[in-house]
Amino acid sequence: MNNRKLELSKTLMISIVCAISFGLIAVFVSNTKIKNFDNTMINLIQGLESPQLTTIMKLFTMIGNGFSIAIITFVVMFILYIFLGHRTELVFLVCVVIGSSLLNTLLKLIFKRARPDINRIAEAHGYSFPSGHSMAAFTLYGVIAFLLWKHVPTAVGRVTIIILSSLFITLIGVSRIYLGVHYPSDILGGYLMSACWLTGSIWIYQRYLERSKRIRSTHE
Repeated sequence: MNNRKLELSKTLMISIVCAISFGLIAVFVSNTKIKNFDNTMINLIQGLESPQLTTIMKLFTMIGNGFSIAIITFVVMFILYIFLGHRTELVFLVCVVIGSSLLNTLLKLIFKRARPDINRIAEAHGYSFPSGHSMAAFTLYGVIAFLLWKHVPTAVGRVTIIILSSLFITLIGVSRIYLGVHYPSDILGGYLMSACWLTGSIWIYQRYLERSKRIRSTHE
């Protein structure tokens, strides 16, 4: 029980640290103190431009857009409900994904940061900070990794899940910088806020499961 409480405390602590880190980046963005970092990373990533890489980056941006996120979410929901019968996990997945989207919309309206206009390869509308693609990708692939982790018994399988989810999250974020529609600080801010939201949601979800388990045990 003590180990379980320690794990929950670590999860909550990660959420708090990510929230503080996001706040620091938001302050830097508001004071334009992060321009040097943004410009350096933009020059580095866009300096790799080639027709083949542009095709790949557009593919990953497509994977991270709202329609693709919705499709992947419904597929995972179908698997959880039909094949595994995990209704609680299904509700958790839906709440986390929808909550992340609403949170991103709110934050964009608060900060109202204009998008970059240098070497724009793709078109994008709305405000820039934090990146909706990076938040959606981190939330979706992060929660999928969390849910699958519990059902994969082998270390190789779990490592594969972490590598694949990290790869998708990273490439979707990088694609937005490469295509010229986001600053690197938008992506970093999106990752941090999504990590805050996801770990906080996992903390609440695990506390709910622990409480439900205790209630069932008292009635047996």
